[in-house]
Amino acid sequence: MDEKLSRVDPKLLELLVCPLTKGRLVYSREQNELVSEKAKLAYPIRDGIPIMLVSEAREIED
Repeated sequence: MDEKLSRVDPKLLELLVCPLTKGRLVYSREQNELVSEKAKLAYPIRDGIPIMLVSEAREIED
């Protein structure tokens, strides 16, 4: 994957919140996702764009 597309701007990460819980998101570089630990959801990043839809998120198992 292109190095540029696999990064999230830290300033953007500060602004984005989980649409379900309004909580903080953590960037997972390995999975290229934004993770909401509170909602146990991982939002994908496609072509460098975070997809912030609950319907597109992957559920995280404990």
